[in-house]
Amino acid sequence: MRTHIADIAGQEGKEVELAGWVHARRDHGKLVFIDLRDRSGLAQVVFGPGVAAASDLRLEYVVRVKGEVKKRPPAMVNDKVPLGEYEVSAKELTILSVSAPLPFPVDTDGYEIDEEVRMKYRYLDLRRERMKRNLVLRNKVTRLVRDYMEEHGFVEVETPTLTKTSPEGARDFLVPSRMHPGKFYALPQAPQQYKQLLMIAGIERYFQLAHAMRDEDLRGDRQFEHTQIDLEMSFATEEEVRVMVEGLMIRVAESCGKKIWKKPFPVFTHEEAMKKFGADKFDLRSDEEKKDPDLMAFAWVVDFPLFEMDETTKRYTFAHNPFSAPKAAHVEKLMKGEDLGILRAQQYDLVCNGYELASGGVRISDPVVQRKVFEIMGLSAAQAEERFGHLVRAYEYGAPPHAGMAPGLDRLVMLLANEPNIREVIAFPVSANGQTAVMDAPSEVDKAQLDELGLEIKKKK
Repeated sequence: MRTHIADIAGQEGKEVELAGWVHARRDHGKLVFIDLRDRSGLAQVVFGPGVAAASDLRLEYVVRVKGEVKKRPPAMVNDKVPLGEYEVSAKELTILSVSAPLPFPVDTDGYEIDEEVRMKYRYLDLRRERMKRNLVLRNKVTRLVRDYMEEHGFVEVETPTLTKTSPEGARDFLVPSRMHPGKFYALPQAPQQYKQLLMIAGIERYFQLAHAMRDEDLRGDRQFEHTQIDLEMSFATEEEVRVMVEGLMIRVAESCGKKIWKKPFPVFTHEEAMKKFGADKFDLRSDEEKKDPDLMAFAWVVDFPLFEMDETTKRYTFAHNPFSAPKAAHVEKLMKGEDLGILRAQQYDLVCNGYELASGGVRISDPVVQRKVFEIMGLSAAQAEERFGHLVRAYEYGAPPHAGMAPGLDRLVMLLANEPNIREVIAFPVSANGQTAVMDAPSEVDKAQLDELGLEIKKKK
C-alpha cells in the first residue's frame, strides 16, 4: 500500500512504498540520489548498485519505489526541508511514466517565466510548490466559507449558467441557440436576478460559490470568468448583511494566519472616501504596515450614488445595478424624478488593501419603485417588460425585503496568498491576451457548426 511522503516521519526501520515525480537527481556513480515529490512533500531516496534502473531516471519521471525509511547521519541532515532528517533506502524501483525535457523548470517560484509559456504548459506550472500551495489555500478558503454559511443557516443553491442577457455593468458572453435560431443565451455576469427570485421563493438565506462571466478588459485582478461568494438574505437590513460578511471575512482571514488591521471594520461614506482617498477603493495601511504581508485592512464604503450620468446617452443609468434600492429617505424624490444626481442607494462595498473585494446592496422589492428606476434609465414600458418582466411580476406575489453581497473569491485568495495577480490562484486562467490556459481558445469553428446555428461570420472592416 502506498505511503504518502509526509507520513514517513517517525517510521525509521519500516518498509514503505512511495510514488511520485523525480524532482531532482544526483548520480554519484555507485549511488544515485533523487528527491521524490508527491503532493504531500519531498523525500530523498537512495539507490544502490542493486537497483539498476536508477541510472535511467530523469527529471519528472513518475516512479514507484519500495524501500526502508532511515534516519540520515547528523552531518547529512538537511534542515532546510521538512523531512530533511530522513531518507529512503530503495530496494525496488518501477518507472511508471517517462517525461520529455521540460520547457521550463518547476523547482522555482515561476515568476521569471514568460506567462504565455506558463499558460501553454499550465499542467507543468501547477507542479511547482508555490502553485500547489495556492490551490490548497483556495480549497481551504472554500471549505471555511461553506462551514460559516451553513453555521448561519444559509442554503447553497446552484443557479443556471445559460440565462438571459441583462445589463450588469459589462458586456455579456453570448451563446447561440440551436433550437431557437437567431436567439441567444447569455452567460451570467452574476446570479443577481436568480438569487432575488430565490428570496421571493422563501429560501430566506441563500449562498453559492458562483461562476460569473464578464466580457471586459483584463487586468491583474480581473478575469473573464471569476468566482464569487454570492449570498442573499430576506428580512435583513444593510447593517445585518455587513455584519454577516464581516464575520465571514474575519473567520477566513484569521484561519489563514492573517491579522486584521481594525475590528470592527471602519466605515466610510462614498463621499468621504472620494474626498479622503480620491477613490472608492483604497488601502488604509501605512507604508511601514504594507511591509507586513499578513496584515489585511478591511473597510466598508456605503451610501453610493443611486444613479450616474451616461455621457453617451446623456441619461441617468444605474451606478451599480438596476435593482439597488434607494435610501428610504430618498424614495419620494425618486418617484417624483427630483434631484436624481444626488440620490443615494443602500449600496455598500468592501475594500481591502487597495482592492474592491465585494459589492452588495439592499434590493428593490416594490414593483412600482422598480418600474420607476427603469423609466429613469430610459427604458420604455415595453423594453422593461421584455428585459425584466419576469422579475417585476415575481415582485407582485409577495416579495420579502432582501439584501445581499458577493465577495470575490479569487481576489480574496490572491490577498491571502500574497500574490500580485489572480491568475496565480486560479488553476486554469486566461492569459493577459484572453487565451485560455492549455486549450488554445478562443478558436475557430467549422462551417457545419455555424450552419447548424444559422450563423455567418462577418469580418470587421
